[in-house]
Amino acid sequence: MIIIDNFAQVAAQIETERGITKDDLISAIEQALESACKRKMPEDSELKATIDELTGEAKIYHRKTVVTDISEPEEEDGLSVVNQIPLDEATVYQNNIEVGETIQIEVTPKDFGRLAAQTAKQVIIQRIREAEKNLITSEFKDKIGSTIIGTVQRIEGRNLLVNLGRIEAILTPNDQIRGERYRVKDKIKVLVKDVVTTPKGPQIQISRAHPNFLRCLFHQEIPEIQDGTIEIISVSRDAGNRAKVAVKSNNENIGAVGTCVGHMGGRIQSIIKEINNEKIDILEWNEKTENYIANSLKPAKIARVIITNEEEKQALAVVDNDQLSLAIGKSGVNVRLAVKLTNWKIDIMNSEEFAEKSEEITGEKVLSIEDKIQQDAEKLTTEKKPSKEKVEDQKEELTELEQKLMSETKESETETISEDEKEKAKPVEKITAGELCEDYQIKLAELMELASGMNIIIKSAKATIHPKDESKLRKKLEA
Repeated sequence: MIIIDNFAQVAAQIETERGITKDDLISAIEQALESACKRKMPEDSELKATIDELTGEAKIYHRKTVVTDISEPEEEDGLSVVNQIPLDEATVYQNNIEVGETIQIEVTPKDFGRLAAQTAKQVIIQRIREAEKNLITSEFKDKIGSTIIGTVQRIEGRNLLVNLGRIEAILTPNDQIRGERYRVKDKIKVLVKDVVTTPKGPQIQISRAHPNFLRCLFHQEIPEIQDGTIEIISVSRDAGNRAKVAVKSNNENIGAVGTCVGHMGGRIQSIIKEINNEKIDILEWNEKTENYIANSLKPAKIARVIITNEEEKQALAVVDNDQLSLAIGKSGVNVRLAVKLTNWKIDIMNSEEFAEKSEEITGEKVLSIEDKIQQDAEKLTTEKKPSKEKVEDQKEELTELEQKLMSETKESETETISEDEKEKAKPVEKITAGELCEDYQIKLAELMELASGMNIIIKSAKATIHPKDESKLRKKLEA
């Protein structure tokens, strides 16, 4: 029997300091005792160690199977001779035992010896380290894609050694924000990119330049993103220089861009401060690809977006000459970020070059202003004309109207009343512009244009026309 002094207290202390549970510690010690005892026992002996959690009492048992007669195993994986015990001998240790049952015989040595003790120590240390590695791996795997705060422990060249609590990680230059300066003991926020298992233990990969780092900052600063009212569709970054974030609102009453910016830019400013004043373009996601690509190239104004190859996701953005440099950006950063954001290959072309190559690109001929006017004129001339019967009826109605107007004019000329009486007299019957248009089946726009050339003002289809003006217009129309 072996007594481990203050076992419960030591186990509790190890669990607090190193995070190893009592069950894992007991399992490690039991395995160590079995390994140490095998040095004093025959090869292939089946041993089992047990430890009392409260008293720290440890015992080692040799497990043997009861047989009628001890014999060599017929197969390689058969029961070894050292793990067999005759029935008559087994009854000495336990009554009422039968052939085929297993019996445990205590074989705890009084003294393990120096080599056995050293073996036990190595096994315990190895098991504790394995438990720590598994604990760290499981802990940080749950944090992949989220941010944690670490302390700069040491600076080695351009690499930073960051203390994350249970483990240290290396922040490489590629994962740092360009232009940032760090000092020892600085608290920095980093993204957990991945956890890689190596022979030396788990390796935590961290970053501040990854697009998901910016995504996490938006999630932390904007409550509407946390509750799902606003959704981040895509993020692209040139760390330390510029970033683009496409957002979508799931509530039509809430604007996605304005909510992310916040009152007086309060929300976005706190994010910008965390990433060393990196410029951020927040744009509205659109389900229509052309509109989404146009938004991704902001602040440039895009005249037109053409999908050139939908299968290979290729598009052409047409811009005015004064917007070309803005669309491309300094060193091509704007269009490069737009490509990453939309996952489309985007070509930029100015409007003049597009006008020359448009037929080749789209297969459609671009008409000049003169050609468009000519085309519209041809459409007007080819419109359906009224039938001959309708024209005859309209001529008869027009003749009756003219006779009526002439008779009214003669009567007005023969009358010798004063100017005051003329004003009080009943007004002459007038016709509206709409009625005249119907008589001749012409458009109001054409009638207004004709009247304008004769210094007659017509404002709408309901406007009345004086009989004299009407007569002039009718003659002009008939001519």
